[in-house]
Amino acid sequence: MADKHKSSFVADLRAVLGEPDFRRLYATRLVSQTGDGMFNAGFAAYAFFSATTFPNPAAAASAAAVLYLPYSLIGPFAGVFIDRWSRRQILVWSAAIRSMMVVIAAFLVGSGTLGLPLYIAVLAVLGVNRFFLSALSAALPHVVPEDKLVMANAVAPTSGTIVGFIGGVLGLGVHLVTGGGHIGSAATLLAGGLGYAAAGLIGATIPKDLLGPNRDPRQPTGNGLAADFGAVAVGLVAGARHLWQRKEALYAIVTIGAHRFLYGICLLMSILLYRNYFYPSKSGNTALGHFTLVVITSAIGYGAGAVLTPPMTRRLSKTTWVAALLAFGGVTAGLLGATFSQVPFLLLGFALGITGQGLTITVTTIVQEQVGESFLGRIFSLYDMMYNASFVIGAAASVAFMPLTGKSYAVVAFVAAAYVAAGAAYWLLNLRAAQPAHVAEDLAPAPSEEVPEPPVPDQAHRS
Repeated sequence: MADKHKSSFVADLRAVLGEPDFRRLYATRLVSQTGDGMFNAGFAAYAFFSATTFPNPAAAASAAAVLYLPYSLIGPFAGVFIDRWSRRQILVWSAAIRSMMVVIAAFLVGSGTLGLPLYIAVLAVLGVNRFFLSALSAALPHVVPEDKLVMANAVAPTSGTIVGFIGGVLGLGVHLVTGGGHIGSAATLLAGGLGYAAAGLIGATIPKDLLGPNRDPRQPTGNGLAADFGAVAVGLVAGARHLWQRKEALYAIVTIGAHRFLYGICLLMSILLYRNYFYPSKSGNTALGHFTLVVITSAIGYGAGAVLTPPMTRRLSKTTWVAALLAFGGVTAGLLGATFSQVPFLLLGFALGITGQGLTITVTTIVQEQVGESFLGRIFSLYDMMYNASFVIGAAASVAFMPLTGKSYAVVAFVAAAYVAAGAAYWLLNLRAAQPAHVAEDLAPAPSEEVPEPPVPDQAHRS
């Protein structure tokens, strides 16, 4: 049976990669997310592992907020525009803008700046990146058949995450080769900027109208950018209403938010342990070098999650697989995290990588199956808001309880119990929702009744 699932995975993988339009979108993602890994590595090395500072929980949480809050703040605007603008043009122009902003961030890092000016520059790079990643997710159904979405979601976002890890490792190599410190971090940021520029060039080879959005010519147009901003609130309300009517997608998004909340706590703990507990008397570069092993094992775990999820969702329902992944995360966090030893933490990184990527693939597929095309941009923005804001909130909430060294049995126990509880709650909610399924179908609006927003005259579609 295992050989059957393995051969099926390989066959499906080849089928997806055989789609020429998918390959170009895939290449754009891989190159860009390699640049993401390098950029994040340069900023993280500078903020977390400076040779002269020891991060405290609040400082580490603040840096994490800089890295992830743009995904939440920009998300609502990205979704509305991704449903209006050419998604191919978003890929091209966002890559160009990020490349230019990286140069400014690298200059600030090279000059030793750490504070508001650098945070603004980093926020600008990552904020524009939000448009790029949301456009990739919304474009995916346009380049693969519907029956291959599960595999496409396994191949594309998973590969992007893995090459992001690889880019991070390469970025750390650039950091060390160029001497570390301010100059090494600046060089790493610039290497990431080159990746963004290359991704834009690849994206330019995709036909302009291939990736959507599919527009209804009968829909009224408006008066430009100001009208689009005015439609943000209406669009988000419509998207939230659409999501609320689709409980399976709603529960899935909330559940992955719970995972990210707990993962934020785990990552903050790991950074503090490596910098302040395992290597308190060593240089920042020494601690960073050993922490890189956690990044590597996590990347391997993400890859394993991508391999496991397609065959497991053929054997089990998606609901069962999500609940099992959360339970697995809770058990491993409790058993391995409580050791506060480096080898078990490497294994924990691997285990949470499986959990995280398995959840991401499954939840993304559920959303794409349950949500209408005209709402995909907005729903993915709400999804991304939950995904990234939960991570930051988890790290920030743990600051009040996290010791400077990161060693806390109480925090580990909470994370383990919360993972298991989240899995049980998700299972029970879906079980309850499935019982009156015929009633839900009767109450759900017909496809012809689903419209993106009320037909006000000032909502523009822009190419």
